[in-house]
Amino acid sequence: MTEGPAPTALNAGEPVMSHAGHGTVTLVDGSTFCLSNSTGDVEAGTSHGLFYRDARMVSRWELRLDGQPPHALSVVTPEAFAARFMLRRPPKPGQADSTLLVVRERLLGDGLRETITLHNLGREATAVSLSLHVDADFADLFAVKEGRTSGGGADATVVGAELLLWDRSRGARGLSVSASAEPTVLPGELVWRIVVPPRQLWTTEIVVQPTVANLRVQPRFHPGEHIESSGPARTIQAWRDASTTIEADDVTLDNVLRRSERDLGALQIRDPSLPDKPFVAAGAPWFMTLFGRDSLLTAWMALPLDTGLALGTLQTLADKQGRRVDPVTEEEPGRILHELRLGPDSNRVLGGSHYYGTVDATPLFVALLGECWRWGADEAEVRALLPAADAALEWIDRSCGAGFLAYRRSTDVGLINQGWKDSFDGINDAAGRTVSSPIALCEVQGYVYAAWLARAELAEAFGDTDTAVRLREQAEKLRHRFAEAFWLPDRGWYAVALDGRGDPVDALTSNAAQCLWSGIVPDEHAAVLVDRLASEDMDTGYGLRTLAANMGAYNPMSYHNGSVWPHDTALAVAGLLRYAHIPGAVELAQRLACGLLDAASAFGGRLPELFCGFARAEFSPPVPYPTSCSPQAWASAAPLLLVRSFLGLRPHVPSRSLELNPHLPSGWGAVRLADLRLGNATLQISATGEHATVSGVPDGWTLQGRCQAHDPMAEPEHRS
Repeated sequence: MTEGPAPTALNAGEPVMSHAGHGTVTLVDGSTFCLSNSTGDVEAGTSHGLFYRDARMVSRWELRLDGQPPHALSVVTPEAFAARFMLRRPPKPGQADSTLLVVRERLLGDGLRETITLHNLGREATAVSLSLHVDADFADLFAVKEGRTSGGGADATVVGAELLLWDRSRGARGLSVSASAEPTVLPGELVWRIVVPPRQLWTTEIVVQPTVANLRVQPRFHPGEHIESSGPARTIQAWRDASTTIEADDVTLDNVLRRSERDLGALQIRDPSLPDKPFVAAGAPWFMTLFGRDSLLTAWMALPLDTGLALGTLQTLADKQGRRVDPVTEEEPGRILHELRLGPDSNRVLGGSHYYGTVDATPLFVALLGECWRWGADEAEVRALLPAADAALEWIDRSCGAGFLAYRRSTDVGLINQGWKDSFDGINDAAGRTVSSPIALCEVQGYVYAAWLARAELAEAFGDTDTAVRLREQAEKLRHRFAEAFWLPDRGWYAVALDGRGDPVDALTSNAAQCLWSGIVPDEHAAVLVDRLASEDMDTGYGLRTLAANMGAYNPMSYHNGSVWPHDTALAVAGLLRYAHIPGAVELAQRLACGLLDAASAFGGRLPELFCGFARAEFSPPVPYPTSCSPQAWASAAPLLLVRSFLGLRPHVPSRSLELNPHLPSGWGAVRLADLRLGNATLQISATGEHATVSGVPDGWTLQGRCQAHDPMAEPEHRS
């Protein structure tokens, strides 16, 4: 493997464009993902590839018919881990049509299986030479993402009917390629010479099996197995069976919810040390791993589907919580992980496989633990996580300078910005100037506020009254200090941050809307902030901009300075509905949500990581961001948060209560939740507009808000 420039600090580099000739097709199953063009080819010299555990295992996978690439007809992805590529042999010279249909059916699951079928639609036999060109460079994911590698990093040998490729520079990684239908196997190529009778089929099945640490990885599929019977399909079905069914009358919303469920299932990963504790990887293609902030927020949003995902995320992060001081990885006792990497360059790029440079994952960890408890997580498992929560709060206390949680990277290779807008220029003032550290972000103070209240509630429930009182006092003091230090009365919004001198950074950003979500905002500020968020400078018509259009650094095509991030808009909607009593809050929430669903429809029913922040009146449909991840975890979970927020769904299983205060947009019609599991209760909820009914409520539970119990047995008998 040859390398270009040195890696960008940590994982902060902008992904390069693939430079491929066709649109990129992304498939994902846990820690395996594949990028190809629309014919199914992994094109050499691009960012395409089959990746496993943060390394590119296949860098070339090109199908040729008589030496020519086939023509693309269509691509179907029935699941996030499977695709069917419909192709045709190029017509013969002087002819407009082709009589040879080529179907490539691809399945991922700790490896790759591809079934190639040739359909001869003609009235005479056809002869064809089919070849598959294969290469590997075993490049680290970081290097591929940033375009720092070239192919040719493998030694190829043929052993019997197998093509074996080994990492030339390290030797511990490799792969095997085997196929049915007796190909001629050459170093770097499989060849079949075929005659397909008229109106007949010919097929072969090819399997790629990775080798890691000199051990072959067992694929999650078997030869000849239908996709529906494969390991990935069984995992998704088990996830669906255990999850709440959420349906909507609105076709767009219903389709987006179906896609969310499928994608969140495909993005789940299990740590080998905690195989029964799933968590969600941040997103394909570049973030198929555990990310503290992303995985925590995704799990929070997905609580209506499955509380077990949140608990698994917390347990995995607790297992990897900081225990020592290491400036290179920014590990500190109690600090929650930013990202976990397993690629060949992890030690060189991250200083190790674990990197801790994030300011918000630690308070979000504690806040999610409290939310899990409210949603019915097992008390013993919640209690077992209290030491990790307390260590996290101790880290927060040590890291609060001038009364606010702030960040400054430990070395010059760490992330400059360590909130969710972690690009180097993500935090700037109204004039567009970047700011000095340490930086105290406004939304992070809200996360700390929520964390202290969550731990106080747990302490009170478990008989520790003194801790509960102390933490509630801390939270209330923070709320007052926050209002004094961050509110800009002459602007009508919160400073995005306090800089290294303690001065407010005065840009209008979506971060302020996330403050509403945490509840740290007093009503008098919320009333003014709602008006500012409703302005055309913030609302694109397809979602909320990350930075207002009248700010100095605004660029609708930037990563964090004017783009729209669906999860960010969903958190803003949740915040607005938390303040539903404020005039205009519900109306703005409904407008933002409906705009976001319109964007999802334009993107084929799947919300991407982000898209450009042009106004809807200027460019419609929304303009894609070229290197946006899709599927991406918190974008996939965003529709779930929208539904939960518009239902006003607030369970409290320990106190045996359920609150519902619906504000559903009129165009949604009815929204139904079937088999919502809250502790030992299984509920059915139906809501329309501002009213909801609930069935399955156990004896002793109380309903609060605008809802009533529904007894299906009490319905009058229908007569014909």
